[in-house]
Amino acid sequence: MDTKRKTPIGRPRAFDADAALERALLVFWANGYEGASLDDLTEAMGITRTSMYRAFGNKEDLFRKALQRYSEGPAAYVPRAMEEPTAREVATAFLNGSVRTTTLPGCPAGCFGVQGSLAAGEAGRSAQQALAVWRNDGITVLRERMQRAIDEGDLPAGADADQLARYLMAVSNGIAVQAAGGAERAELQLVADIALRHWPLG
Repeated sequence: MDTKRKTPIGRPRAFDADAALERALLVFWANGYEGASLDDLTEAMGITRTSMYRAFGNKEDLFRKALQRYSEGPAAYVPRAMEEPTAREVATAFLNGSVRTTTLPGCPAGCFGVQGSLAAGEAGRSAQQALAVWRNDGITVLRERMQRAIDEGDLPAGADADQLARYLMAVSNGIAVQAAGGAERAELQLVADIALRHWPLG
């Protein structure tokens, strides 16, 4: 009698969920939410649709998990920049981080938060809303840090924290768009450097 244990028929093949999510992130980053088909995603992830749904939920759930991974990985320069001791150093670290992240070797050019929002129609509405919240959260973090700099006397009392935050975000988003259009890192660094010459605004 054969007493050896046999693998149950139909048992799902094990896969590296972390690596699969990283590959899904790159697909969304390159193509946007609607531009990334389920076939594109599962092929890149190396899994079936059934395995994707089981591990990550539907496409929208997967997108949100990819956005979270982006925030904790390539975009982690944002919270690190907020820890700089002065507002100018915060602005410098933020814009320099934007330049680096939008031109990372081996990754799609541009910003996931900008590329991912290239969705049109009802199917992409949820992704657009998630990214709008994500970008607004970035402005809020910048605004709060600029207000702290004003309160501490690091910035002039008449400085506008909201204006400074939106200025930095607008420059960062512009850098991302230009990177996606093929601009080189050195060219984008010049953009960041020029923006910082006018810091603070006024």
